Amino acid sequence: MRRQFHKMHGLGNDFVILDAREQPLAIDESLVRQLADRKHGIGCDQLILLEPSKSADLRMRIFNEDGGEVQSCGNATRCVVKLTGAETIETAGGLLHGRSEGDAIEVALIEPRLAWDAIPLAYPLPTDPLPMGWENLDRPYAINVGNPHLVFFVDDLEDADLEGIGPGIETDPVFPERINVNVATVEGGAIRLRTFERGAGLTRACGTGACATAVAAIRSGRATSPVEVLMTGGTLTINWSPGEPVRMRGDATYVFEGSIELP
Repeated sequence: MRRQFHKMHGLGNDFVILDAREQPLAIDESLVRQLADRKHGIGCDQLILLEPSKSADLRMRIFNEDGGEVQSCGNATRCVVKLTGAETIETAGGLLHGRSEGDAIEVALIEPRLAWDAIPLAYPLPTDPLPMGWENLDRPYAINVGNPHLVFFVDDLEDADLEGIGPGIETDPVFPERINVNVATVEGGAIRLRTFERGAGLTRACGTGACATAVAAIRSGRATSPVEVLMTGGTLTINWSPGEPVRMRGDATYVFEGSIELP
C-alpha cells in the first residue's frame, strides 16, 4: 500500500505527517521506528497521524521516534495548522487552537497543570519547585502543558550535561509516564533553552518545552509575558497569564512531499 506523506519542521524539530482522515491507517511501534529512521526510512523526530474528529477540525496523534505515543507537540501543531488550515485540533493532551499570523503560526495550548497528579508524579510532592535533584541539577519546576515537563534554571546553560543526565531523569520512577527535561537561563528578559525530549533525546527545538519553561519563568518572577524563548533551531514567542491557556507563536516550514510503500 502506497501512502503520501508530508515532511515539515518547526525550528528544526522535524515531522513526517500522514493524513488518514479519508483513508484509515493502522500505526504500531515498529512502523513508527521504521519511518522515523534517518538511514533506512524517511527520518523524523516525530511521526504525526491526522485522523477525523467529532469535536475539532481534525485529530492529531503524535509518535516519538522510539514508537511511543505522546499527548501533545507544539511544533507539530504549528506545522499541522499551516498544512491543513485547521483552527481546532483534538489531541490526547487536550483541545488546541491555531491560526496564521502573517508568516508565523500561533497555537493556544491548554492552561498549565501544576498539581502532582496532573504532571503526573508517582506520589504527592510539591511541584513549584519539585524537591528533587539529579547530579548538578536540582529543584526543577514540574508543569504539564499537554506534555509533562521539568524545568531547571541554571546560571550557565552549557554546564548541564543534558545528553548524559537526561535519560536518567526521563525514566526516573517518580515519573510514571516519563518526563521531558528542560534546562534554561534567563538573560536580558529572554530565555535560552535546551530540551531533552522523552523518547527522542536532545532536540533543536521543543514547543511545549518552550511553553512550560516560559510559564515557570513567569510564575517565579524571572521573566514577564510575552517572552522570547531561544533554542538551537530558532525562537518562539510565548504569551501567558495565570488562568489562561499558553499561546505560542513561531515558524512552521514545509520541506517536501513524497510517497512510501507501507506494509
